[in-house]
Amino acid sequence: MGGRRDRHNRGIRGRLAFPNPYTGAPVPLRARQTKAEFFMLCVHDALAQINDHCPRALRGIDVGIEDVPAAPPPWAPNRVALATAVSATPTTNGQVVVYRRPLERRARTRAGLRILVFRTIVEQLAEATGIAVDEIDPLGHRGSEDDDWD
Repeated sequence: MGGRRDRHNRGIRGRLAFPNPYTGAPVPLRARQTKAEFFMLCVHDALAQINDHCPRALRGIDVGIEDVPAAPPPWAPNRVALATAVSATPTTNGQVVVYRRPLERRARTRAGLRILVFRTIVEQLAEATGIAVDEIDPLGHRGSEDDDWD
């Protein structure tokens, strides 16, 4: 009987959910979040948390997400950057760009990815704005759950 449900190792055959018994309408199945969507949620949550503790750290800073860095940094050609920060000038906003794929590769779990994204953004904001890391992250999240990521 098991071969009928998983013929040629192609996955489950047939319906995953029966129609609603009251309306007869098909039951919508919730789609799993993609890695990119989860990463964007991690960045959004990190920025919200930073905004709660130190809103001036985000003033005049544009935060962006890229999949991978365009080129290796000239100061470390054999290393992959996790993020980059550019300080603001009188005419332009500062920029922090986090790189999704390198951060995902270093995190072992989704919880570890959340922590790593938060720590990375805090460090880059500190670099771009000159505000101390302890002021941006007064709760000291950068020291918690180190075993979740490499």
